[in-house]
Amino acid sequence: MKLTARGAVTLLFVITLLGQLIAPGPIFILACAAAVTLVNPRDLLPLVVTPPLVFFLTALFIETVHALRTPSFLQSLALGLFTTLSAAAPWLLAGSALTLGIAWYRGLPTNLRDLRQDHRHRVPKPRQSRETTPTYAAEPEGYFEPRVYGSTKED
Repeated sequence: MKLTARGAVTLLFVITLLGQLIAPGPIFILACAAAVTLVNPRDLLPLVVTPPLVFFLTALFIETVHALRTPSFLQSLALGLFTTLSAAAPWLLAGSALTLGIAWYRGLPTNLRDLRQDHRHRVPKPRQSRETTPTYAAEPEGYFEPRVYGSTKED
């Protein structure tokens, strides 16, 4: 079974969210390993950059739910986020490194090479110098002169 990048990020998010309730660090590492193993090789690049963001969003969600029951919402949310993120920093680094390592083994350099090649072909051609092409079109002679309709009294 192979997942798209969206499917792998969703899997990572769901497992990490459930892991926030049990053991945030080790389950995050398992979720990273599962997501990078099950994703299509062509979708490795978007997956490699998402684990820190997914971990932060799940921690934010869980701490927001916990902070709703307290009298000082913002203070509780800030303290909870600080505590969760600082306690899980080694796990976050390990999960991100594991994701990068497995993705590298599965073909991430090929994805990077293909991305560079695509961007080389998308570079627009340089514009011509301003001396060869005018920046404005000159207005015809008498454009702003008022028109006189009819004939004069002398006619």
